[in-house]
Amino acid sequence: MVITMFYKIFYLFLFFLPLQGKAPAPQENLKLAALYNSLDPTSFSQLFAFYDLYPDTEQGGLALEKVRSLFHLQTEAKRISLPTLDMQAILSLVNRQPHEIKEPLTVEQLTLIDHLAGHLYNRKLKGYYCRTPEEILALAPEELDLARALLLYQFDKESFLEIRRYEAMIDMMTLQVMARLSPHATALEKIDAINRLIFHEMRFRFPPHSLHINDIDLYTFLPSVLDDRLGVCLGVSILYLSIAQRLNLPLEIITPPGHIYVRYHEGNTLVNIETTARGIHIPTETYLGINTHALQTRTIKEVVGFAFMNQASVLSERKQYEETVALYEKAQLFLPDDPLLKMLLGMHYILVDRTKEGKKLFKEIKGKPFPDAIYPENLPEDYLNGYVTQEALAILFMHVDETRESILKKQHALQKALKTCPKFRGGLLQLAITYLQLGRSKEGLEILQKYHALDPHDPTVNYYLSSLSATRLQYKKAWFFLTQTKTLLSTKNHFPKALRDLEYELRHSYPESLHSSTI
Repeated sequence: MVITMFYKIFYLFLFFLPLQGKAPAPQENLKLAALYNSLDPTSFSQLFAFYDLYPDTEQGGLALEKVRSLFHLQTEAKRISLPTLDMQAILSLVNRQPHEIKEPLTVEQLTLIDHLAGHLYNRKLKGYYCRTPEEILALAPEELDLARALLLYQFDKESFLEIRRYEAMIDMMTLQVMARLSPHATALEKIDAINRLIFHEMRFRFPPHSLHINDIDLYTFLPSVLDDRLGVCLGVSILYLSIAQRLNLPLEIITPPGHIYVRYHEGNTLVNIETTARGIHIPTETYLGINTHALQTRTIKEVVGFAFMNQASVLSERKQYEETVALYEKAQLFLPDDPLLKMLLGMHYILVDRTKEGKKLFKEIKGKPFPDAIYPENLPEDYLNGYVTQEALAILFMHVDETRESILKKQHALQKALKTCPKFRGGLLQLAITYLQLGRSKEGLEILQKYHALDPHDPTVNYYLSSLSATRLQYKKAWFFLTQTKTLLSTKNHFPKALRDLEYELRHSYPESLHSSTI
């Protein structure tokens, strides 16, 4: 069981409160010595707390000396004199529980932390010394300090002290990680130490579905992630990368569709770090889908753009389309050639009656598969062919949560739109999904068959048709659509696990020798 620092410090305070301000009696001295020996010798937060409670005891002096040694473990800087000041606010950067009130750091405390963290690797990056968003844009990706870049965009010029406070929190977290590492620690040892701190001691978690579905932008922003210790995949990955930059730990940034995670890749060593699951390694194949045959590697600079895209998606669901466009345009500064961003921005240009600009972006990506995909997105083509109206387009961004009411609301809107836009493939697919969400596989199958009649070459739809046909015991149809899917994916020599699993089930339920290649 993980014992939080709050309870450890609370125990220290209650059990030894009578010792403060006077020399401990022999029996109490033994208890104090025993408590000192029970501390984690690599946790400067525990050692600081112990010293703060018992500064005039022998053990308190030993704790302070141990803190000094931890700070100097990986730096040859001159010994740092820890001044006499209130350490509680500094301690709270790591010890504070999410429900506790945050103690603002003074300039003196920030200066001390900056001095302690002066040897961290991100201080060598040009991006650490930027003071304006314009300076960030001018930098090459490898020169960017991710935390500074995102904080500069979130806070105005008058709030630089707030930026320093959040950076101080990341610095203290990094120093704690370093305290557990040898001077020549390997990359894998650094990863283990980061995982221990973030996920097991500070207990950062993915927010409950009911929260993140409404406030994905909130759980992306670095300040909110640090304050609440809750974050979606992008939010916690940003924190992880910010610490990695300080440790000179080279990590790759990987973006499967709708997701992001980080990984370490050196030679034959590849470790995926799933930040929504306490940093565990998940096999790379798990992230591949029917239409996803490869995973894109991104740069630090592109991550800044993703933060704006997450924020834009929330505003789009709220029908704040002008603000959504502004955020997508800001994201485009960091992702100028990203086809997904071009599609999303093009859609919202149309929603704000900037149709010419929307069509221009659609023409750039029409018929071209995304870098990680086998089959291209069909929305640009459908719109340019006149199959989609502005009203139908807006329905794609309607908010749906786990409630039946929200699903039915979107379903009815899609049904109405498809009466005037019967060839709108994206609308048909989303309508089918609403039926499947309601457990109505028969209706979902029928809608997907309409889609297939319009476009028989979409591998994802062929896979869904095979799976649903098998569920309804229509095995000949299931085999037909499975064969179609395999043929479509063979162009990239792609045979993902989901498809292999489906074929395995079919072979057991209805052997291939019995099926026909036609239906």
